[in-house]
Amino acid sequence: MTGGAVPAVGAEAPEFTLPDQYGQPTALADLRDGRAALLVFYPFAFSRICTSELTAVQRELDRFQGDRVRTVGVSCDAVYSLKAWAQEQGYDFPLLSDFWPHGEVGRAYGVLDEATGMAVRGTFLIDAHGTVRWSLVNPPGEERDIAVLLEAVDALTT
Repeated sequence: MTGGAVPAVGAEAPEFTLPDQYGQPTALADLRDGRAALLVFYPFAFSRICTSELTAVQRELDRFQGDRVRTVGVSCDAVYSLKAWAQEQGYDFPLLSDFWPHGEVGRAYGVLDEATGMAVRGTFLIDAHGTVRWSLVNPPGEERDIAVLLEAVDALTT
């Protein structure tokens, strides 16, 4: 179903550079910059479950964003869609576009559904050194439990 293998906990995270919702290049190394990075892959902007999940991240943003961790959403949506969605929902964290080459980063993380061209709900916590410390991959249609993500972030940063 997905292209590539999910990076194992303890493995080096695949590096990438993707544009955010404003078209600004964002590299994993820049996200880390002495802190952890939480990558939240999701299928589609404006969809019900994705909106619910990222709204939950926004509600807890003080725990998902700061000196110890930086959170970003990643999808195959175009930059323009991500910008409109972020503005509509009031998201104050970066949304990265894996639009072109289509799904290249999702494929590197083993979460691109090749048949549909969308990312499945993969979540990866990358430490400041670029090592995968925690991951969770949910199948299409299965919403993430944001409390589980918070536990992973809290465990890494305590």
